[in-house]
Amino acid sequence: MVTPFSLLLQVVLLLLIVIFAIVHSGLASLRDAGEELIGERAYRVLFAGISLPLAVSTVVYFINHRYDGTQLWQLQSVFGLHELVWFSSFISFFFLYPSTFNLLEVAAVDKPKLHLWETGIMRITRHPQMVGQVIWCLAHTLWIGNTVAVAASVGLIAHHIFGVWNGDRRLALRYGQAFEVLKNRTSVIPFAAILDGRQKLPKDYYKEFLRLPYLTITALTLGAYFAHPLMQASSFRLHW
Repeated sequence: MVTPFSLLLQVVLLLLIVIFAIVHSGLASLRDAGEELIGERAYRVLFAGISLPLAVSTVVYFINHRYDGTQLWQLQSVFGLHELVWFSSFISFFFLYPSTFNLLEVAAVDKPKLHLWETGIMRITRHPQMVGQVIWCLAHTLWIGNTVAVAASVGLIAHHIFGVWNGDRRLALRYGQAFEVLKNRTSVIPFAAILDGRQKLPKDYYKEFLRLPYLTITALTLGAYFAHPLMQASSFRLHW
């Protein structure tokens, strides 16, 4: 039975996700105008300075209340489930973050740009962040099994599905026919373009993953896993 307290937690969490999504997607949509007004690096700093606090507050709230929802299923004792969730979460980060490829652009050391990437993870899916988020959400919802996890997953997946449409729209406006060519060679659904022959993997495809972003994400993902107790303790001290 869903209690009033549990319902309140889900509403607050969804509101936090909605606020983040509006700000994050709104700033992304205004990128061209913003960069023209204040420059690429300044707009990246502004974007991060507004988006990151909203993301952190949402993550902290989720961590602190992830087990406070109404329990829908309890599968944590099922043999192999922990390993499945861990492996799925690990793989999700290869989709979530290296799509940027140039880490210096993330930090605004290099001028941030919109790119028509078509290597590495992008051959598998044109929107790896959406795929990574779906994998992460499904894995954690399966493990936690309550209404808070379901609410978080629904909100995050909905935001990233909107991001698929918005991202394609922005690239089409920026690159026109060049994006249409790339769009025809790639797919949103993982492996779809490969299976139907629109995307051809080179024989040395594995070499496209031997890049600093992928190695960095491997190290950070392993570090984040082992730092889970620290992250949880830090979030708890905030009392959000």
